[in-house]
Amino acid sequence: MAKKSKTSQSAKHRHRASWKGNLSFGLVSFAVEAFNAINREQGDIHFHQLHAECHRRIQYQKVCPMHGEVSNEDIVSGYEYRKGKYVEIAAEELEAIKTRRDRALSIDTFVEPSTVDPVYFDGRMYYLMPAAASASEPYAVMVQAMTKENRYGVGSVVMFGKEQLAMVRAVEGVLHLVMLNFDEEIRAPQQMKAELQKSRPAERQVSLARALIRNWFKQEFDFTKYDDEYMKRVSRLIKSKVAGKDVVAPKDPEPEPDVINLMEALKRSVETQTGKRKKTTRKRRAKRSA
Repeated sequence: MAKKSKTSQSAKHRHRASWKGNLSFGLVSFAVEAFNAINREQGDIHFHQLHAECHRRIQYQKVCPMHGEVSNEDIVSGYEYRKGKYVEIAAEELEAIKTRRDRALSIDTFVEPSTVDPVYFDGRMYYLMPAAASASEPYAVMVQAMTKENRYGVGSVVMFGKEQLAMVRAVEGVLHLVMLNFDEEIRAPQQMKAELQKSRPAERQVSLARALIRNWFKQEFDFTKYDDEYMKRVSRLIKSKVAGKDVVAPKDPEPEPDVINLMEALKRSVETQTGKRKKTTRKRRAKRSA
């Protein structure tokens, strides 16, 4: 898995663990910590809401309709079991009902990587790290065993007040945790397929589309070639505004000529990509001969 070269953050952020508990499978159990694998600080730009008249930042306050603004210390969790009726639940009470399994990330089975369809991924991903010196040995054993067997572990964990399906895999010597949705949480493709208009594509069209896919196919995919170009333009916009400069809109490339129909679009796409591949091949041959 290719990754851009960046300063290692693991040691600096060990105190920012999102979850702590035991990773267990069979009779093996060892302490781990989960660190968010997604670093939004590298690219996200956050805007604040301002009052259009005075340009001051809008504030959000926690208010009781009877007593006005209240502090976090005066707020408790409550479940509405009937309209306007609540039962209060303390954090200690939720902690008390957890079983030993609830406090652990329990692997129930190991599967082939292709078994878990990405449609089940819920977007949250973490790196699991040993939480104690005694965990280093079983951690290393699990990483090597999973790597050599090319298997992913699937189980469950209670995280952020909710039981979650989870998948653990070894990635470049580190355990990677992927949170999964339950099957009932996923809208079945058949539901969407039923809304499609029935269409029978011509075999020639399908053949051209397959040729296009083959021409664009790459054995290895490099994520590092992709950057958030729009966010870069937003950043430049902000810097220009701060400096009091006029904002210049970027020039779009010349638009492609209008394509009359799907068949023509497929043909032109295949021809364009084939030409690019031949040009690249000629350049490589010229370099080798030079």
